[in-house]
Amino acid sequence: MAVIEAEELRRTYRTTTGALRRRTLDVEAVRGVTFAVERGELYGLLGPNGAGKTTIIKVLVTLLLPTAGSARVLGHDVVRDVREVRRRVGFVFGGERGLYERLSGLDNLRYFAELYGVPAREQGRRIAELLDLVGLSGRERERVEGYSRGMRQRLHIARGLMHDPEVLFLDEPTLGLDPVGARELRQTVAGLTEAGKTLLLTTHYMFEADALCDRIAVLSRGRIVAEGTPRALKERVGGGRVIEVEVFGIGEERVDALRAVGGVRSVAVEERGQVQALVVRTDAGVEVTPALLARLAGTTIGRVSYREPTLEDAYVALVEE
Repeated sequence: MAVIEAEELRRTYRTTTGALRRRTLDVEAVRGVTFAVERGELYGLLGPNGAGKTTIIKVLVTLLLPTAGSARVLGHDVVRDVREVRRRVGFVFGGERGLYERLSGLDNLRYFAELYGVPAREQGRRIAELLDLVGLSGRERERVEGYSRGMRQRLHIARGLMHDPEVLFLDEPTLGLDPVGARELRQTVAGLTEAGKTLLLTTHYMFEADALCDRIAVLSRGRIVAEGTPRALKERVGGGRVIEVEVFGIGEERVDALRAVGGVRSVAVEERGQVQALVVRTDAGVEVTPALLARLAGTTIGRVSYREPTLEDAYVALVEE
């Protein structure tokens, strides 16, 4: 039996639009999503903002009711068995909400230990273990208002693990962190799977999903457009290579002309400060560089480089299909 199961899961929001004449509008945030997560697996939901990642997490942790379909965690239905699901899962979200800043990290954990019903005789040992796990030992008596964002997120993880849940949901835990804090937090997350936890992680950082996840579901507009290991997803759109060309000002007509070159699968334009980068994905065994440069005649060109496709390239290709 899978630890987390979703079958044709749907969630529709009803909202209003219009400044003068208000009208009701139904928005489908999740559109028939089906997936399963095995015990001890770190499963990722990957997609841009608005793809439905957080909505799926909130349904699975019983914070939202599904409009249609079904979902189970550890065999318990998220609608009928709310109490049982909540007893067995932990939930960590990105951002700085959910902690009491005027209290120390230790007092925050003591408070949540009481909320989660951890027996008093076990609280001291449990808190010490969690502080060591997330790397906050020695800083626990400081007020949270003096913590960095990375420290706060690690304290969030400790809070989510306080009742020793079998399943942990992480909703963009590295959101807004500096590179050092994000790297430390990713190391903490990787350690949780080694400890035998089952994790479901949402993120829109491609490299993070590539480094951490055993399997990934790529979401676009509320639907899963691809699923598999990071390597399998890259191979699915791989077999070719990526050419990056730095240019200084380029119009849409030139970009369309590059897309028409034989052997070119896709062309994307990335803004990199004062320079634009053309990211050209090509078929395997085809040399297109001379044709590309010919189409760019008259344009100021900088560095031309080649590399293998990344998960980000695979993601862009999948959501554009």
